[in-house]
Amino acid sequence: MVSALNPRIIYAQVKGFGEGSPYEKGLCFDPIAQAVGGAMSITGEPGGRPIKPGPTIGDTGTGMLLAFSIVSALYQRASTGKGRRLQAAMQDSVMHYSRGMFIRQAQSGQAAPRRPAGGNAPSGIFPCKPGGPNDFVYLLTSRANPEHWPRLLKLIGREELIGDSRYDKAAARVEREAEVNEIIAQWTRQHTKEEAMALISGAGVPAGAVFDSMELTNEPSFYERGILQTMQHGDWKMPMTTWPVRFDGAVAPIKPAPLLGEHTVEALGNWLGLSAAEVEALHKDGVV
Repeated sequence: MVSALNPRIIYAQVKGFGEGSPYEKGLCFDPIAQAVGGAMSITGEPGGRPIKPGPTIGDTGTGMLLAFSIVSALYQRASTGKGRRLQAAMQDSVMHYSRGMFIRQAQSGQAAPRRPAGGNAPSGIFPCKPGGPNDFVYLLTSRANPEHWPRLLKLIGREELIGDSRYDKAAARVEREAEVNEIIAQWTRQHTKEEAMALISGAGVPAGAVFDSMELTNEPSFYERGILQTMQHGDWKMPMTTWPVRFDGAVAPIKPAPLLGEHTVEALGNWLGLSAAEVEALHKDGVV
């Protein structure tokens, strides 16, 4: 019907569940989407309860997919002259972001388990000093690069294990995963997460410190690069991330969302043509 009125219109919709879903009329927020889209089922320690991932992949992730689709539809319209109807369901979007679980299911024939994403040993979170709640480093050795393991052994001073049949092959290390992890953990416990990240990365093995929000906001390079910007929203003043893509080398500035009713007078006056007296009367009557 909308297309009949304007065939060039691009009509975009976000719902919790897609058309034809048995839950089509269900209400949905980010945690719900992460539950029904599979993300929670693969997050957490093996044998533990499912955990909601921290990032808002249900909310922000769905919006990102739809925004990219809108831009694509606009580009296509330039050549076809026709608009499109775009529909994104939050459940479907979380499944898209969690697609690695279907690979693991295909490999094992069973539902994808809760385990660190690496799928190889050693891969996962390792403790660092001084032992705070986020004093960990995540490192990953890949089956696709057998050099990661000997590089790691050289770094931690365990060269005698290079070529050891108990650990030499990826399959053997998976069978002895707890033992392999403890070999690495004995070394990481002697270093801060920043030290561990720098040393492991420097040895040619992927690694990342587990930084919390305070550590990230205290890192000056984010402000120097414009990735974090200070935002004023009413009485609140806080650092906030900007759009992470640079346009011709520059980051996009951000502005706070409007306060409740901030533009009421402007909207009623400029858009609807109401006089100042009429707007004041609406205020007095409690309409706005």
